[in-house]
Amino acid sequence: MTDQKPDPKPLNRHQILDLLLDALLERQAERQEKASPVAVRATKPSKPPPQAEPEGPRHKTIAKTAAPGRTPQPGEPDWEPPPRVPSIQLERVLARFLVLIAVLIVAVNVPVSRYGVSLARIMPDSAALVIRDGLVLKGSGSEIYMLQDDRLRWISSLDAFEHLELEWGDVHVVEDAFLERFEKGRPIHVLLKCPDSPHIYRLENQQKRWIKDIDTFLSEGHVWEDVRLVSCQYLREIPAGPPIPEDAGTPPQP
Repeated sequence: MTDQKPDPKPLNRHQILDLLLDALLERQAERQEKASPVAVRATKPSKPPPQAEPEGPRHKTIAKTAAPGRTPQPGEPDWEPPPRVPSIQLERVLARFLVLIAVLIVAVNVPVSRYGVSLARIMPDSAALVIRDGLVLKGSGSEIYMLQDDRLRWISSLDAFEHLELEWGDVHVVEDAFLERFEKGRPIHVLLKCPDSPHIYRLENQQKRWIKDIDTFLSEGHVWEDVRLVSCQYLREIPAGPPIPEDAGTPPQP
């Protein structure tokens, strides 16, 4: 009779799970044994890094001792904000500057002599001149003019120039184009008369021109305020020119 082993008893569910758990634990233990030499070498302790000193009073004392004279930075102990920069008061500076400009403008244009001559007369540009009656002008020629009622009146002689009590410093030399902006008025003459003669003479180009009568005197635009009394000897020494009008005949001597 052949021996037959009885069939093993079938395992239940709990037994199967226990066997699987044991197998997993055994395999995990084998893996740990194989990896342990490498892990030991890899985790060999090295020299521990220096530990940072804790912040506190002792640390502050060491920092001050190690770096004497060091200026504290913002956020550090003993740091003090810099002193406040004083204001330059920009508004006040601008106000003073504007006042200075206004004073200069007034000073340039205010008359500084009895003829109303202002500081603008010394400027080289004719556009800087103050246009006014009594302004004495000269172009490239020898003629000298006085501006009256927006007209240029030719000052016919040196005697007329001196009769107006002018000085050479009163003459403004300008461009001819500036003179052309104005119309020509009647010339400014000097009228001479001596006490012992009824005749009146007009001085032109260093010559005396006899004025025929009162009607001619008035028609020429003269006034009695223009007549200067001089000695008859002085009148006789001045060369005679053509009379006014030129067809009036031979001029009489004073």
